[in-house]
Amino acid sequence: MLNTIRETIGLVRSVVIYHRGGTARRRTLDAWYRRFLGPGELGFDIGAHVGDRIASFRRIGARVVALEPQPGPMRVLRLMFGRDAGVSLVQAAIAATPGSVTLYINPANPTVSTASTDFLKAADGAAGWQGQRWSANVTVPATTLDVLVAEHGAPAFAKIDVEGFEAEALAGLSAPVRAVSFEFTTIQRDVAQAALDRLAALGYRAFNASLGESLAFAHAAPLDRDAIAAWITALPLEANSGDVYASLEPARVTA
Repeated sequence: MLNTIRETIGLVRSVVIYHRGGTARRRTLDAWYRRFLGPGELGFDIGAHVGDRIASFRRIGARVVALEPQPGPMRVLRLMFGRDAGVSLVQAAIAATPGSVTLYINPANPTVSTASTDFLKAADGAAGWQGQRWSANVTVPATTLDVLVAEHGAPAFAKIDVEGFEAEALAGLSAPVRAVSFEFTTIQRDVAQAALDRLAALGYRAFNASLGESLAFAHAAPLDRDAIAAWITALPLEANSGDVYASLEPARVTA
């Protein structure tokens, strides 16, 4: 019962945080993602949580495949988008291979639920992560980016936000898509390095990044893999998190 109450409060908190800001916030999100998506194109939202990115992709006019393994957030997504023919909701985790994974759930803060035990270890006692508790776990189906591409088509853009499982997610992609983003944290820079290695192996040469929820590039011009890796390494711990963007078309990651 206690976890159920915490999950409900956590879900409400997430909806308030990620859908707040009104028209101004929506315009900022939409302007940002128009760099990567256009009307009629396909976007993947991997780790959709409570759907603010799905909503933005749809306002742009893109079709969406949204992946979310958590039962609570998926209920929210079904309420919001279940009748939208332009949105395909998939209740599963992303991984390197199809199968299943154990998902560790933070009921009070479901946005940081994770399939990575290394992420849990890195967060334990880390500055900025005090008080986070992953008090529940559940086994969930896992799919891959390749499987999603085979079932839905190749996306123009794939956004990946899976709390320390980003390198695993990219290991399940065997051919590049036009543009991709992945979240990184300063408590797990090794995961970011592994994800960059995978993207470089897939043929990406143009990278940029944004810190936190700034929705602004940190660099005026694209960097190569080594330069963006060095920038992540040099970030102070308190930078906490951000997103790396990689594109086969450098103009898309140019400020």
